[in-house]
Parts: sequence; structure tokens; C-alpha cells
Amino acid sequence: MKNNKHGIQKTVSWEDFSSVGRDHLLKEQASIFLGRLLIIAAIVFILVLFLPWRQTIPGRGIVTALRPEDRPQTVQNQIGGRIEHWAVREGDEVFRGDTILILSETSQSYFDPELPTRLQEQLLAKRNSEDAAEQKMQATEAQIQALGSGLHYQLEAAQNKVVQARNVVKIDSADLLATQSFFETSAARLVRYEQGYKDGLFSLTDIETRRLNLQNDRAKVVSAENKLTNSRQSLINASIELDNIRAKYNEALAKAQSDLGSALSSKATAQGDISKLRNEITNIDIRRGLYVVRAPQDGYVVKTLKAGIGENIKEGESVVTLQPKKPLLAAELYVNAMDVPLILNESDTRLQFEGWPSVQFSGWPSVAVGTFAGKVSVIDKVSSANGQYRLLIRPADPVPDGDEPWPKQLRLGSGVYGRVILNAVPLWYEIWRQLNGFPPSLEREPKVEPLN
Repeated sequence: MKNNKHGIQKTVSWEDFSSVGRDHLLKEQASIFLGRLLIIAAIVFILVLFLPWRQTIPGRGIVTALRPEDRPQTVQNQIGGRIEHWAVREGDEVFRGDTILILSETSQSYFDPELPTRLQEQLLAKRNSEDAAEQKMQATEAQIQALGSGLHYQLEAAQNKVVQARNVVKIDSADLLATQSFFETSAARLVRYEQGYKDGLFSLTDIETRRLNLQNDRAKVVSAENKLTNSRQSLINASIELDNIRAKYNEALAKAQSDLGSALSSKATAQGDISKLRNEITNIDIRRGLYVVRAPQDGYVVKTLKAGIGENIKEGESVVTLQPKKPLLAAELYVNAMDVPLILNESDTRLQFEGWPSVQFSGWPSVAVGTFAGKVSVIDKVSSANGQYRLLIRPADPVPDGDEPWPKQLRLGSGVYGRVILNAVPLWYEIWRQLNGFPPSLEREPKVEPLN
């Protein structure tokens, strides 16, 4: 018997007892199954915690080129001008040296179509001026040589005159001394004769004769003195003439040397003008070759940066963007500064390119699908503007077994997501590391490069 909620007794049958027992049994079996399932899940979870987990450093970036010459570049015109003709369109393939566009001249200094001919005429005139200056130099040098020869002979003659005049002076000096000695002897004799005349030894005629002879001897002394004076004057005149010859030669030589210097200056000026004209002629030849803007290397015209015909462009302006034909691709990834010390050159990476379906397991890169292998090639020494560090990842060479090479359809600038693979640790350690914000652990210490 069992009371219902209204207090009225109700008779319970054997079927009711059987139904309650089955429900209770089912609940107990479900509890036991759930408990066993939880125990198995816990055991599996504990086992999973000890599974090896491959540590990785994630990074995002774009596809770029490993070499600077393989990256997109702009082509500039080296001279200013007016666009006359476009030889390419966007998307065209060009080869090194192909014409991109043709310019015409806009500078008034180069309008004359016969400008090279005019410059050649000026160059010829300057060469004639140089030849004339050279001839003048040769004539002046010959004149200087002739002056030297003439001076040699004139100096010898003048020096001979000086020597002769000096000898004459010596002779006249000796004659004067002899005449004076003879005069003194005659005067002494006259004194003795006059004493003898007083003593009656000589006649008056003898005395008068001696006096007359003494007068003659005095006249000879005066004549010798005058002759010596004239000889000395001749010596002075000869010396003056010698100095005059030297002064005239120095004057003529100075004038000739001045003419030689003027000729040398004219020659140097002509040579400078010739060099300047040659330089200008060469520059004009090169400038006329720059009217055609050519492709610096094989590639594709991505975009034209100027438009239209007749548009003036300045020197050094960019006209097209050129993508090199066969770039050596690389992935440009940016990673956090905390992880950079753990990344080594030649570290393995796994990359996911935008547009290629992939399934990536962070801790088990070996089972990833649609990812590609790479090697760290460059690690920047300084951070970028966003505070992260840039890595350049090149394709793995050789390609690991089971992997495929990077897709040929990759284009520069497309997005890429990559992971730098480090060492293997237990899964529990990786969870603990992530929860505490610790960096990955090192498998080996990085090599420290010595400072130069």
C-alpha cells in the first residue's frame, strides 16, 4: 500500500516493484561506466602529458626575395625629358636592355641637332691653338738658345777687351815708373852739374843742355801719367761694356722667358679647353643614348608610374615598377623579441602560404599537411618598427623526404605563417611553460660570434 499526494492509499503491484529495480540498476551501471570512463580518460590524459611535444616559435609575414636584386624595383630615367613613346604595357615580360620608353630633349642647351658637329669644330680650333702655342714655345726656346750663344761670344770679346785694357794699364804703369826714375836721375845730375859749374868744372852750355834735357824728361813723365790715366779709363770702359752686355742679355732673356711662359700658359689653357670639349662631347653622346629608358634586368612590368604621351618628367623619376623574372624566394617572418635568442641560423621551419590549404599541428610538425620546409637564413640584428625581429627563411635544400618544394605559383607579397622548430619536450612542460609565459627551452647554446 502507498499513499499518493492526496493522502489516498493506493495498492502497489509486483510490476511496479520490478520497474523501480530496473531503473536503479541502470543508474548504478551508468555510474560505474562513467567512473571507469573518467578513470580511463584521466589515465589517457596523464599519458598524453608525457608525450613528446615539439616546441615552436610562431611568426607571420610575407613572401619576399632573398637577394636584394630579386625584389621589386623601380626603373628611373637618368635625364629629364618628354615622353614620346611607350614600348611596354603593364604585365609585359621584358629582357635586360629592352626599351621601356623613349624620351625627347627638353633642355635648351641640347636642342641643336648638330651640336656634336659644332663641338667638334670648336675642338679642332682649340687643337690649332694648342699647336700654335707649341710652335711659339719652340721658337722662344730657340731664341733663348741663340741669346745664350750670342752672349757667350760677346762676353768673351768684352772680357778680352778688359784683359787687354788691364795689360795696357800695367804697361803704362811700368812706363810711368821708368820715366819718373829717369826724371829723378836727370834732376840729380843737374844738381851735380850746377855745383860743378860753380866750381868751374863744366861750362854754361853743359848746364843749359842738362836743364833742357830735364824739361824733356819732365814732359815725358807728364805724358806717361796721361797715358796711364787713359789706359785706366779704357779699363773702366771695358768693364762697363762687359756689364752692359750682361744686362742686355738678362733683359732679352727675361723677355724671351716671359714669352715662353705666355706660350706655355696658352698651351695649358688650350689643353684645358680641349679636355672640357672632349668631356662635353662624350657627355652629349651618352646623354643621347639615355633618351631610351631600358630594362636593367629580365622581369615583368608590374605597373607604369607615368602615363600619357608628351608628359615631362624630371631627372631620376621612377617610370615603372619591375619584378625580376626568377627571384630566389624567401619568407619574411616577424617574431617576438623574447624568442629571438633561441633562433639559430639553419634552424628548421614549417611554413603555411596563403592560398594553399593546410593542416598544422603545432607540437607535431611531422604530421602537418600542406606545409613546406624552410631554413632560417637571416636574423636581423635590430628590431623593426613594430618591436619584432625579422627572419628570412629560404627553401630547404635538399627537400626533406615526404615534403614538396615550394609552390612555383608563389608571388612576392603574399602572406605566410610559419613556425621555427625547436627541441622536443614533454607536453606537460609545454603547458606549464605556456601558462607561466616562459620562453621555449634551448636544445643547444647559440654560437656567440667574437667582436671584431
